[in-house]
Amino acid sequence: MLSQLMVVFGFFALVLVMVYWLNRSVGLFDELIANGHTAGIFLEFTLLALPGVVAIVLPMAAFGAAVYVTNRMSNESELTVLQASGLSPWRLARPVLVFGAIIGAMMAILSHVLVPASIGQLRERESEISGSVSARLLHEGTFLHPTRGVTFYIRDITPEGELRDVFLSDRRDPDRAIAYTAQSAYVLRDDDGPKLTMRSGLAQTLRAEDQTLSTTDFENLTYDISGLVTQNGPPRRRARQISTWELLTDTEAVADEVNDSVGEVLEEAHMRFEQPLLCVVAALIGYAALMTGGFSRFGVTRQIVGAIFLLVFIKIVESIVTTPVRADGALWPLIYLPSLVGLIIAGVLLRRSSRSFRPGRAAPPDPEGAAA
Repeated sequence: MLSQLMVVFGFFALVLVMVYWLNRSVGLFDELIANGHTAGIFLEFTLLALPGVVAIVLPMAAFGAAVYVTNRMSNESELTVLQASGLSPWRLARPVLVFGAIIGAMMAILSHVLVPASIGQLRERESEISGSVSARLLHEGTFLHPTRGVTFYIRDITPEGELRDVFLSDRRDPDRAIAYTAQSAYVLRDDDGPKLTMRSGLAQTLRAEDQTLSTTDFENLTYDISGLVTQNGPPRRRARQISTWELLTDTEAVADEVNDSVGEVLEEAHMRFEQPLLCVVAALIGYAALMTGGFSRFGVTRQIVGAIFLLVFIKIVESIVTTPVRADGALWPLIYLPSLVGLIIAGVLLRRSSRSFRPGRAAPPDPEGAAA
């Protein structure tokens, strides 16, 4: 049974990850490619987002695998044979519990290690590319405003990297405004930062004091654009990218750093322990709900729908306890209430399914068979 659960879980997890991943990738593709970034940047960003996507789908895949395997074993009379041999629903729940523990261990690795690391790396890369020349300036046919008082336009960019028909307006100095137009330009990089070298152009300077306009033709002119792309420093950390140990041992300092309340920081830390428990709960509820149904020619559709509603109820409990925990960090034990409620529900369902189970008792004779 455990091997069947793992195989079906792998299939469900793969399908759900692909659906969620593709859904996120479409918007990311439009944003990055439209802004002039390469396919390599897009692939890097989608890979960094993958751990978060996997963490979302693991509980759903565990629940789906438990429901599917239990339903298939019931339809093929495997559960009937196992119960006839003396195995109670509680005994049959052991492989499901082991299965949930394995998925919970995977979720723990994701929650405590992979997801925080991927989010931290993703934010660093976002900061780097947002400050790059290509992200800020190199866009064809669009009037850009990389900083206040500066307008930049390029009609065309050749495959060799030549900028055609460049317009640059610099109005940051209140005493004068300068507008540059050039037939072509190149972006050069040196130790002092990126420079824009314009060729065959015109510089027009308007003095604000007397509204005097002066023009200057030039063959080559170098303009420092490092101020247009330089960032103010590394991005501020968020609670999701900070290690669990730091969240728990230095809570107040982390709360000040990320501009969150102490309750929000503790919620983030303890949710990393709660999510693996929810994987176990999802698997047990999927199994226990189907075990409550007896034989019916209409199948176990009602039990499956009931199991889904039970999971929705657990998520409602999770959303209810979130608000008081965020308001008061001392209430952090409430974070584990959804898992406790789920385990109680699974226990009640298993107890109900065990009422009709009596090991060693012979099955009642079939009246039709006796008459025959």
